[in-house]
Amino acid sequence: MDVPPALLQFLGSLVAILALAGLAYWLKLGPAPRLADEDAARRAADDAVSGYEPVAIGLDRDGRAAVMRDAAGRILLVRPHGVHFAGRILTAAARVHRSDRELVIDTAEKRYGSARLVLDDPAAWVRAIEAIQR
Repeated sequence: MDVPPALLQFLGSLVAILALAGLAYWLKLGPAPRLADEDAARRAADDAVSGYEPVAIGLDRDGRAAVMRDAAGRILLVRPHGVHFAGRILTAAARVHRSDRELVIDTAEKRYGSARLVLDDPAAWVRAIEAIQR
């Protein structure tokens, strides 16, 4: 039985694609994680800083990040890092600016970088972050 070369090429390509898809699944590569609601943000905060209990949460509209404040006034920024979330407590070196409803927070930490959030009340978070700069 003669198999046409085009069919062999197609089957070889299909096997290679399925192998790469399987490898990506095994490595847990995929879309960026999302914070579906405040409960998810609370879990991400506790994963980032054990025992952190936010009393106020600013959740990005698309669930890409969150900014939180606890009872002690510490502000935590949570943003995606690969397929998980990473968080940092902001220090006086952090910088913030906003435009309309968008908030940009720069942690001043080279490895963590900055995050862009679309929030309902960005002005309140600007004031809170500027308060820790003093």
